[in-house]
Amino acid sequence: MERRKKEPTGGRGEHDIGEDQSGNTIPRKRKGLCGRHDKGLIKFYDAVMQGILRHIKFDVVKCIIIASPGFVKDQFYEYLFQEAGKQDNKILLENKSKFILVHASSGHKHVLKEILADPALQVKLADTKASGEVRALESFYSMLQTEPDRAFYGLKCVEAANEALAIETLLISDELFRSKDIATRKRYVSLVESVRDNGGEVKLFSSLHVSGEQLNQLTGVCALLRFPMPEIEEDDDDSSSDED
Repeated sequence: MERRKKEPTGGRGEHDIGEDQSGNTIPRKRKGLCGRHDKGLIKFYDAVMQGILRHIKFDVVKCIIIASPGFVKDQFYEYLFQEAGKQDNKILLENKSKFILVHASSGHKHVLKEILADPALQVKLADTKASGEVRALESFYSMLQTEPDRAFYGLKCVEAANEALAIETLLISDELFRSKDIATRKRYVSLVESVRDNGGEVKLFSSLHVSGEQLNQLTGVCALLRFPMPEIEEDDDDSSSDED
């Protein structure tokens, strides 16, 4: 019977090495070998950081979840933004608020389903996804007070602004796309496509979030304009008088 050769003490035996999900090896912490473990961990953190920069489009992605058992997620998060500071990486620094730290029961892929099903995480995700929309709504309220000729709500006013290619940011509730009237739905979809074609930004609000509820109180559609259009309000007053 052939006997397997035993690994010498202190060598790279099977109990010395840990492995991440990408196949990279991270030496385990052992007495006298902490340096190897720390270097392996830094190498792993750097690989994940490069993967984030290479594959994540921050102008599209609303949030990034970092999950792990123990404190690995916290250590990686700290490493990520320390390096971002050293390298003056504006992409990471400007999107820091999009990162969410979550505890996971293990490091295996199947745990993703468990993490995403957590009601507490759902609340965090909703808040993170809506953060841009919340800021846009705050900007609208501010503009309404300081420069009312650049902030309008209501479909007729917003459509008039769009015809003049004046819309810089369109705020619209997803509730409007669920209208039972097909013609109404098409009207809102056409408005969104037109604003985008004209170089405007569109913020789609979830009616399930508090910001979406606030927008629905303002007819569900608002617009921040590139330049003042006082004539819109005058036209709207004239049409209201005719209807009276």
